[in-house]
Amino acid sequence: MLRKLIFVAVLVAFTPGCSTVKGWFGSSTKSKVNQPTELVKIASPVGVNKLWDVSLGKGEGRLWLRQRPAVNGGRVYATNDDGEVLALDAATGKQIWVANAVNVEKTGSWVKFWKRKAAEAGLTGSPGVGNGLVVVGGRNGEVIAFSADTGEKRWATRVSSEVLSAPYITDTRVIVRSNDGRVFGFDPADGTRKWVFDRGLPSLSVRGNASPVGSNGMTFIGYDDGKLVALRDLDGLLVWELAVAEPDGRTELERMADIDGEIIIDGEMLYVTSYHDKVMALSLQNGQQLWTNDTGSYAGLAVASDKVLLSDKTGNVWALDRNNGTSLWKQNVLGNRQLTSPVVHGDYAVVGDLEGYLHWIKLDTGDVAGRARIERAAVRGTPQVSAEGVLYALSNEGELAAYRLGN
Repeated sequence: MLRKLIFVAVLVAFTPGCSTVKGWFGSSTKSKVNQPTELVKIASPVGVNKLWDVSLGKGEGRLWLRQRPAVNGGRVYATNDDGEVLALDAATGKQIWVANAVNVEKTGSWVKFWKRKAAEAGLTGSPGVGNGLVVVGGRNGEVIAFSADTGEKRWATRVSSEVLSAPYITDTRVIVRSNDGRVFGFDPADGTRKWVFDRGLPSLSVRGNASPVGSNGMTFIGYDDGKLVALRDLDGLLVWELAVAEPDGRTELERMADIDGEIIIDGEMLYVTSYHDKVMALSLQNGQQLWTNDTGSYAGLAVASDKVLLSDKTGNVWALDRNNGTSLWKQNVLGNRQLTSPVVHGDYAVVGDLEGYLHWIKLDTGDVAGRARIERAAVRGTPQVSAEGVLYALSNEGELAAYRLGN
């Protein structure tokens, strides 16, 4: 936890993509070189309708957890920093149930507040949903499972360090990545631990972990050293391992190669990106590399019918050809706005930014075509889109909003 918190300060101080939050550590009279690019009016914006918004309570604040909601079965599941898990009606935003996952001490002083943030209880991972369960992870390694239908607590256990990513749930396992690099496989019925996969981590890395994803009985894990591993769901045995990016450079900062954003599975293909300026497409079954592109991200990817989309460290949004990785377009008008991973929403890619805006970008041309603001608080977690075409986004102050395209 200490290693990750220290890196937040390093990242804000030294990298363009994460150095633009005004007033965090000093005067607002700093150089404007790395300030977020000012937004310009969109001449003929696409219609974006806010369906509802609701406050969930305390959000993640400035902890860079990149928490996001989960959408499943007509419901939206989310967490807050009061240790609660909430289920909302996806159509209306009305609360269906709320459950306490961890007990969070209420404090009034800033000293106690930051002490609690760093060392005491709270939810840090986004919710994972599947197989009738909602599973969340906490600051002290707590893993708690609830009934997705009723919110009843099913079981609770612990892993070896805090959980920063959403658990992955299959019919046979709940798979949880902890911040120290270990991956745990639990029985979904009662939470008993069935296996653990362990490996070391570099001394410096980007804040966050890629959530486990899976297909065909395998789970895929991105690591801070730029490696992608495939584990067998049932017993956690290593199936294959591949270096997406090789750490190199004179300093620990230059060698960071984290795989921290969304890993995308589409059919028999897997797409992944590294902080160390690399995007790769590979075979799901054997890890064979199909193509690479020298563009990278601290966030993750999205896949459209013919494109792979990503936002890079300096705020550019890219579209790459799915077949060979060549660049199709680059949108640079959102520089230094600390963009989220993109998500596909109709004919658009959508990203959130540090000032609470969502931006709709045309998939065919890369032009910015629409904009909406949740509130004056950053959007860190990737927006989510339901099968019904509704986009859900969560600010780091706990405001959840739903949007639909149309006039």
